[in-house]
Amino acid sequence: MAGEKVDLTGARETLLMTLYGKALESRLPNSLLQDRFADEAVKKIDYDFSKLKVDGNLGLGFAIRAVTLDAKVEDFLARNPDAIVLHLGCGLDTRIFRVDPPRGVDWFDVDYPDVIDLRRRLYPPRERYHLIGSSVTEPEWLAEVPRNRPAMVVAEGLTPYLPADEGPQLLARLVSHLAGGELMFDAYSNFGLKLMRLSPAIKVTGAEVSWAIEDPRELERAVPKLRFIGEIRSYKPERGARLGWSARLFVFLWKLIPAMRKVGRLLRYRF
Repeated sequence: MAGEKVDLTGARETLLMTLYGKALESRLPNSLLQDRFADEAVKKIDYDFSKLKVDGNLGLGFAIRAVTLDAKVEDFLARNPDAIVLHLGCGLDTRIFRVDPPRGVDWFDVDYPDVIDLRRRLYPPRERYHLIGSSVTEPEWLAEVPRNRPAMVVAEGLTPYLPADEGPQLLARLVSHLAGGELMFDAYSNFGLKLMRLSPAIKVTGAEVSWAIEDPRELERAVPKLRFIGEIRSYKPERGARLGWSARLFVFLWKLIPAMRKVGRLLRYRF
């Protein structure tokens, strides 16, 4: 059987980088993520993943970020079994299958229509699992999302690709529409964006990154309903030990130098 053809460019194409990294990590005997759906998806897609230059360190980094966010989603759903989950810029991430939410949860994955079409071909349907094909910055799609239930909003690997003026506008629409809940996403400083632009995958795909967040509390000022809870720590010592020496050196400098700590962070808000 021929593989699934993909015709993705720019920021859309970078979702193949994260998918492949998670698949690589999931093939390890001591995998943190154990994401069989990601591994199976990679095998179904007709694409030269080698050009993205994803190595074991990068794959482990993606896996660490993913399991950290998964745990926060699971905790929120344990406290709110009738919640909704809103996964923005979902790409080909398989969080819904890893988390396996309770039956009372409605889960919404949102991404461009061509990405959602690819998801439909790669992954099985589920009860109360909703796929929305739209740019996250378009306001119309929110009409499909209930507004009277607690919400967990997750955006993994999305914010740097948003135009700097449209990011706060998106968050303002979300908190105005939803009854309340939590928001989690990874954010990058201007220096972090410079490092991202050096990534082989960014160069190969031609993706542009533009939204930097230097101070997490600046979003409280831009979106008054948001309340910053804090950063989510993901690099536990036992996880860092799995990294190669160059990645361990980066983590060491990241802890030691304040400017490095702002390169990339997982931020958590309440609204």
